[in-house]
Amino acid sequence: MSGRIAAIWQPAYIGLGSNLEEPRAQILRACHGLDALASTRVVRVSPLYRSKPLGPVPQPDFINAVAGVLTQLDPRTLLDGLQALESALGRPAVRERWGPRIIDLDLLVHGRERREEPGLTLPHRGIVERNFVLYPLADLAPDLDVPGLGRVAELRGRVTSEGLERLGEP
Repeated sequence: MSGRIAAIWQPAYIGLGSNLEEPRAQILRACHGLDALASTRVVRVSPLYRSKPLGPVPQPDFINAVAGVLTQLDPRTLLDGLQALESALGRPAVRERWGPRIIDLDLLVHGRERREEPGLTLPHRGIVERNFVLYPLADLAPDLDVPGLGRVAELRGRVTSEGLERLGEP
């Protein structure tokens, strides 16, 4: 791989979340934005889920989903694209940790990549404990082997669905 674009298409999974300004509409806008990223195509989007917010900040429930994409972008370039999309959709650069969000896009898995560097950990370190990631990810790819962590269906079986409600197709 040289530069910004890999020679082959790689599968990647992106977590989407919103709890401000019509969250369902924000998720749909983000999906359209993902499909507009260079050398990236949305293949499938999970059903939507409602989840309770994490952390101590009082706020509305989140709407979450996972998008499965094919991309020729390397992980860092894809992450940069996700962050630019968040900004374009109105997410402020400075925000409260665990606070409400117009949109949140997390690169969960990129092919078989395993890396930990400033600003980018693959697979995403929150996957194994977050039901709002594992349940929609299992809807798309239950047999996906998350590098170093195991099959999605098995990981989902380790977390409860407490505080999670499946809403249906986006």
